[in-house]
Amino acid sequence: MPASVSAPASVPASDPASPSRALPSASSTPTASSARFAALLARRPAVLAWGLAAGFAALYACVAVNRHRRGLTKAYDLGIFEQAVRAYAHGQAPIVPLKGPGYHLLGDHFHPLIAVLAPVYRAFPSPLTLVIAQALLMATAVVPLTRWAHEVAGPRVALLVGCATGASWGIVRAAADDFHEIAFAVPLLAFAATALGRRRPLAAALWSLPLLLVKEDLGLTVAAVGALIAWQARRERHRSALPGLALAAVGLAATALTVLVVLPAFNPGGGFDYWRQLDGGGQPSLWALPLRLGWPPVKWLLLFLLAATAGFAGVRSPLLLLCVPTLAWRLLSSNSHYWGVSYHYSAVLMPIALAALVDVLRRVDARRARRALAVSALVTAVTLPLYPLHEVVMPEAWRTSPRLTETRALLRRIPDDATVAASNRLAAQLTGRAEVTLVCQAPVGPGPQWVAVDLRDPSVQSPCATADTARMLAVYRERGYLPLVEQDGLLLLQRP
Repeated sequence: MPASVSAPASVPASDPASPSRALPSASSTPTASSARFAALLARRPAVLAWGLAAGFAALYACVAVNRHRRGLTKAYDLGIFEQAVRAYAHGQAPIVPLKGPGYHLLGDHFHPLIAVLAPVYRAFPSPLTLVIAQALLMATAVVPLTRWAHEVAGPRVALLVGCATGASWGIVRAAADDFHEIAFAVPLLAFAATALGRRRPLAAALWSLPLLLVKEDLGLTVAAVGALIAWQARRERHRSALPGLALAAVGLAATALTVLVVLPAFNPGGGFDYWRQLDGGGQPSLWALPLRLGWPPVKWLLLFLLAATAGFAGVRSPLLLLCVPTLAWRLLSSNSHYWGVSYHYSAVLMPIALAALVDVLRRVDARRARRALAVSALVTAVTLPLYPLHEVVMPEAWRTSPRLTETRALLRRIPDDATVAASNRLAAQLTGRAEVTLVCQAPVGPGPQWVAVDLRDPSVQSPCATADTARMLAVYRERGYLPLVEQDGLLLLQRP
C-alpha cells in the first residue's frame, strides 16, 4: 500500500539513475524485470486495466463454461435467454416456449439490447455464446474503475481496485449464474459512475442512456444519474442544471412507459407481472413500507456487504446514491430472492460501490484511505471462497462424474429440432438445438415428441413444483409415451 494515495510512485523509464538502468541485465534479473513492469504500469494505466479485464474475463468464462459442461445451468434463465436470442438471430420476435406457449419475452422484462448478441449467436449457435459474452461484458467493468483509481492514487491502488471490482461478490455470482440481461448494465454503470466522478456530465449521460434498453427499472437509475449531474452543476455554478434534470425526466418517463404501456402490450395477461411482488399481494399501508425496507434481517446483510465493498468510507460519496433505485425495489419486494446476496441481482451495485470508494480517496487523508482500501480488499478476500470463482482451482469441479456421463447419453438420444418437455437443468442443455418447454407445462396439441426429466435435479422444484412435474409425467404415461431410459432418477419418454 502506498504511503499516500494522492501521489503514484513510479520510476520514469528515461531516468538514468533508475534501478533498472543500474543493473547489468534486466532480462537476467527478476528485480529489474519487476521494476520495468511497474514502471510500465505507472506510465500506461490502460495496460493494467485491460490486462486485469482480460484475466477476469478468462476466469469468468472458465467457470461459466465448465458449469454448463457439468449440467448446472438452467432453463431459468440461460434457456430462456437463449430462446430469445435464437429468435432474434433468425429475424423473429423473441417468443420463448419455456415461459409458455407463444410467450413474448418483452412482456416479461424490457431488454431489447440483448438483440445485439444475435449476429454472434447466428455464427456460433450455442448457449456458450451467451455465457462467454456475459463474461466479456462484466469483465469490462474493471477497465474504467482501474484507470480512474490509477489517475487518483497510482498503480498499486489501481491494481487493488481493479481486483476488488473483478472479484467482487456481486459480479462473480452473476458471471457464473447462467445469463442475464444485466450483463450489459454492469459495464455501462462502471463507465457512467466513473464519468460522474471525473465531472464529465456528457459522458455520464451517454453511458447511462443505453441502460433504458437493458431493463425497465434501470430508467430510475438513469434518473439518478441525471439528478447527480444536476446537483454537480448547481455546486459548480458555471454549468446549467437543466441537462441533468432533462436526463432525470427521460429516465423516469422511460420506466413509466415500459412498465405501464410496453410490457402490458406484449404480456399475455395484459399487465406487468411484477406489481404483485411490490404490493405483497395487496395494498400495503404506509406504515408497513418502512418496516418492509428493513425486515427480515437478511436485508441488513445486503446493505452491510455493499457498504463494506465501498470500504465503508464510500458511503460518503454521492455516487452511492445510484444504488438507491435498485435497492428500493429489491427491499420493498415480497420476493425473498431479491433480499439477499445469493443471486445475480447485486451485480449492478458493484461498479457503483467501487466508484464510490475511488471517489472518496480524493477527499480523505492517507490513513483513512488505506483503511478504506483494506476493508474493501478484506471483503473481497473473505467472500471469494463463497462464490463460484474458486471453482477454477477445485479439481472436483473439472471431473466428469458417472452421473454426468449417463445424463449426456440420455440427451444424445434426442435428435436435433425435436420438441422436448424437460426439467430445469436438462432444458438448458437442449435449447440450442431443439424446441424446449418445461415438463410441468400442459402440452399443446399432440404433445412433445420427447420428455426428459432428472428427478434428482435440486432445481427441479423451481420453476416447476415437484407435484406438477409428477402430475404431468403421469399424464404422459397415460398417453402411452414409451420409457426409453428410466434409471437413477433419469427419465426419457418418447411419444408413440
